Amino acid sequence: MFGEWIAALPGWLVWGVAAGVVASAGVASVFLAANRLFPDPPARSGGPDRGSLRREAEIREYLRRIDERFVEDVDLDGTRVAFYLPERGVALTFDVHAYFAIRDDEERTDRVILCEHEMPGRHLGRRLPFEVPEVDVGPGSGTAAGSAPVASAFDTLELPTTAGEESVERAYREKVKETHPDQGGSREAFAEVREAYTTALEHAEGTSGDGRGPGDRTVDRGRA
Repeated sequence: MFGEWIAALPGWLVWGVAAGVVASAGVASVFLAANRLFPDPPARSGGPDRGSLRREAEIREYLRRIDERFVEDVDLDGTRVAFYLPERGVALTFDVHAYFAIRDDEERTDRVILCEHEMPGRHLGRRLPFEVPEVDVGPGSGTAAGSAPVASAFDTLELPTTAGEESVERAYREKVKETHPDQGGSREAFAEVREAYTTALEHAEGTSGDGRGPGDRTVDRGRA
């Protein structure tokens, strides 16, 4: 009966609908492929993605300052963690599900620490289950404030430190084409480019240096 109903329709209408379906599927495929090959830059509004990058950068800097060897984005028997200290058997994660999966598994010998996105990296030492040396990790010595990490971020994007926001975004997109794992790059190189983008954008010409975009210059007096 359905076939008879289709046969009763004008031929131009049937072919038009079929062509529209094919065209829509083609456009959707193009957008999906473009999004995988050329992902958008990390969020600029201080959202969770940017906050995650900042905390990871702070923790990375802290572990380097205390001379603690670490690896990133590690799979521990099916549970992925952000950082792992192989010589200590300690995992660091931002994922509460991963935290409980490791903590509550009686067969695991690894220790796990849950790091909130709001926790500054310099506070990690208080949670580590071993003694750590005292290092200067105050607000003035973090990755975002130090001049060397900032210069390194611009170098990673192959830009001068006087580059503006648009130049930083263009350079990020070009670097993504080279380092994205789907394009033959490595996960480590891709993470380095994303981290460099976040740092460089905060210090690009035309920004206030506090994570706000060019259209948001209002200073929040209610916060320290």
